[in-house]
Amino acid sequence: MAVSLEQYDQRLAYALLRIVVGLNLMMHGVARMWIGPGVFAAKLVGQFAHAPLPVWRLWSFGMVLPVVEALLGLLLLIGLRTRAALVAGSLLIMVLTFGSSLVQDWSAAAIQLTYALVYSVLLFLLRYNGWSVDAWMTRGDKQASTPDV
Repeated sequence: MAVSLEQYDQRLAYALLRIVVGLNLMMHGVARMWIGPGVFAAKLVGQFAHAPLPVWRLWSFGMVLPVVEALLGLLLLIGLRTRAALVAGSLLIMVLTFGSSLVQDWSAAAIQLTYALVYSVLLFLLRYNGWSVDAWMTRGDKQASTPDV
């Protein structure tokens, strides 16, 4: 099955956007792990000092967030379980937006709305996810299920 130039460009555009979003998210997590999850968690507790949230919950979230970001980012970067990673990333953005709104950090909330839009676009255009581990595995499954003639 030949792929037209238009289909090629659509897949290329999708792959480039998915890769840059994955790299961005992964590096958020990696950078936070690099400085130390405890350092990041302490900073988060400080940012939310006036929020009506228990410190232990903020600390726990701060310890887990870098790992979640790095993992979801890696999945998007390589295009593995892309749909699930996009849904999970969208849910993560909802939680982050809730937190930013709780402390009235409207500039952070605005940036998070941009992320939410990009996640939605990637999910909406998932049919163009041709350059990914998901697509490679799907092609492998189709070839394996085709009987030899």
